[in-house]
Amino acid sequence: MTAPRAGLGERLALAVGKYGPLCVGIDPHPGLLARWGHEDDAAGVERFGRDAVAALAGHVAVVKPQVALFEVHGSGGMRALERVLADARDAGLLTIADAKRGDIGSTMTAYAKAWLADSSPLAADAVTLSPYLGVGSLTPALDLAAATGRGVFVLARTSNPEAPSVQSAQTWTTGRGMREVAQGVVDACAEANASTGRALAGVVVGATAGTTGREHGLDLTRLGGPVLVPGLGAQGATPDDLAGAFGAGQVGGGPVVPSSSREVLAVGPDPAALRDTAAALNGTLRDLGLAAGPVGA
Repeated sequence: MTAPRAGLGERLALAVGKYGPLCVGIDPHPGLLARWGHEDDAAGVERFGRDAVAALAGHVAVVKPQVALFEVHGSGGMRALERVLADARDAGLLTIADAKRGDIGSTMTAYAKAWLADSSPLAADAVTLSPYLGVGSLTPALDLAAATGRGVFVLARTSNPEAPSVQSAQTWTTGRGMREVAQGVVDACAEANASTGRALAGVVVGATAGTTGREHGLDLTRLGGPVLVPGLGAQGATPDDLAGAFGAGQVGGGPVVPSSSREVLAVGPDPAALRDTAAALNGTLRDLGLAAGPVGA
């Protein structure tokens, strides 16, 4: 009998322990493409993404392709994304497809299969999901992630200025009283992890939100899974901004995975410069004492 694949939480914790917590977003913005000498077309985003993977493999734990910036180039862009994901998989890099999918019923099932099924050319180790049709609508993705040893990162508290009107709204829950919508998302992911015994459901908490930690109303201590923290670098957050919110005692489970895209990619396309920048940022993040696990399988 074939042993089951280790779950996302276990593999992520091992990779972070080896390479550091940094996740590098592969975001082929037009300005970065031009800086790297590529056209803003399907061929350009493919070369950009594959070169980034080649430079960073063996130096960071995880990469996060921004799906929209491939998708905008149509079928050619999606083929490029397939090749970037395949390169990352072959190189031993963990991947998070930043797709922010969310729907109901058979449509959610199809999204889950696209990003989490072993047979899909778009399969990643995890995919970002939007819970704002109700966290329960994400059940097909959670079920498939549990079956395949992959995972999801569910948007809980994002840093865009439009978010608080929804995510910080108060809602009544029987047995829990009043809580923020964002806290409800965290709690639902915690329940999914507890029910499966696997750290398959992580959350996304923006580094620039400035309202993490229990003292600000968002309790991550019972999550039992990883936290993806975008916003480091070009979006304005610094490593020091992360220490208080995501340090020891603030996150139950882990690891915490800060994500930076343009701060790292802007030094490309020189592979050595990319690696040096990632290494320096990883060193700074290691020194912060961010939650690193342990996590379950």
